Amino acid sequence: MAFLIGGANSLTGGYDIDNSLRFNDDDSPSLAINLSSPNTDKFTISFWAKLTGARCQLAALGKRLTGEAGDDASINIEQGSTGRMGISAYNGVADATVAAYNSNTGEGALLRDYSAWYHLVYAFDTGQGTAANRFKWYINGVLQSGYNTTTTPAEDADLFPSSGSMFRIGKNLSVETRFADCHIADYYYVDGQQYDHTYFGEYNDNGVWIPVKNGAGAGGTISFGTNGFHLEFKQTGTSANASGMGADTSGNDNHLTPTNLTATDVTTDTPTNNFATYNSLRPNNQSTLSEGNVFVSGVTGGSTSMEYHQLSTILVNKGKWYWEMKITANDTISANSYIGCGYWDDSDSTHGTTVQGCLVVSGTDIRRGGGSYGNNSTFQSSLTAPVQNDIYGFAVNCDDEEITFFRNGSAHGSADNDYSALSPEQKLLGPYAGHGGSSQLQNIHLNTGNPAFAISSGNADGNGYGNFEFAPPSGYFALCTKNLAEYG
Repeated sequence: MAFLIGGANSLTGGYDIDNSLRFNDDDSPSLAINLSSPNTDKFTISFWAKLTGARCQLAALGKRLTGEAGDDASINIEQGSTGRMGISAYNGVADATVAAYNSNTGEGALLRDYSAWYHLVYAFDTGQGTAANRFKWYINGVLQSGYNTTTTPAEDADLFPSSGSMFRIGKNLSVETRFADCHIADYYYVDGQQYDHTYFGEYNDNGVWIPVKNGAGAGGTISFGTNGFHLEFKQTGTSANASGMGADTSGNDNHLTPTNLTATDVTTDTPTNNFATYNSLRPNNQSTLSEGNVFVSGVTGGSTSMEYHQLSTILVNKGKWYWEMKITANDTISANSYIGCGYWDDSDSTHGTTVQGCLVVSGTDIRRGGGSYGNNSTFQSSLTAPVQNDIYGFAVNCDDEEITFFRNGSAHGSADNDYSALSPEQKLLGPYAGHGGSSQLQNIHLNTGNPAFAISSGNADGNGYGNFEFAPPSGYFALCTKNLAEYG
């Protein structure tokens, strides 16, 4: 059995989305394109997003007027700091106020499953005589209603200027210090049509909302209009052309310009094959997550303590699995730093609801537990000490209760994973990173197949999934939902 935290929108259907684009707000990333006489009263925006728990800018459409924050004519779609979805518009042109769901005051939909992919559709047509039909939005195929709004667009209102406007993904137009922190996939902008959810997705036999190929949905074939585009993120270039990360595959050649995005930001973590990341909903003590929740870094928090514990969104107790973890140290690598395989330990009174290392690499030892955690069994000692940029591989055989360790592609040891002392919950294992020290610090990149660091060789598992620095052992698979459906 495998356990995916939340797990929404991770099943596969007849249409596969191959790629997503990872936005890391610390990098100030964005995609942008200038619009040519767009429809300012009728348009649709549709995309899939895997959120991280940070404030996240998802779409911005309009024009800056004076360069001062708030003085513009724009529509901004974002997830706020409370986890709620919001949409707002600023009155740079007459009657431009749209339905505004405040993302920070409890008015918008609360999206808190950071292991899941969500599908969002925002559809506008101010020419509708019924006010409620002028703006519609859908989450996973469900029309959203009942949230507090300030107003709806006036009939026939222009929502942004027809001249000088642009479309941005990942950067707010009104508050330009707000960026995206998420994965985004299958992004549509439709110029001149108000489309509902049935053009972009459908429910499968299990009742899960899944994407559909253009023309295969119940709504019919999408007509993009002059400025419309479709982004599939299959390319890695940094220019606004068919080879760039912002390449338009609609046929319009409306390619977007990437800023502060690199080839490593193009991933195979998608709504139809969801990869494990660190779980931002768990208490992580003094640490921060970034790069789409695949990088954990310790922080001091005003003291010398840098203790943290991070476990993944996918946990397993059946099958054979492989992942890699790259060490990036800000300070001396400490014997109190642990990476490897872990399980939940909600009974830990010292750290509250946290995780406890099950099998870890700590300094020069392979142990079960670490410090005061677990039984602290040492399986091997006097191993080569880890150094910065080392990549450790972990081949976890849940069926035979054994873990094999690799260091930079070479065998580094093994250990049995005795289940006899573990509760059923503790038998659910997943990638773990932790630090129990004081003044020393260790930062860890997690690669379950969607790395945020450059891979020099590139190796997939036996099913062709994942991108690893070193080849997974035969019969071991990446932690992603397509593999879980077969082996988990």
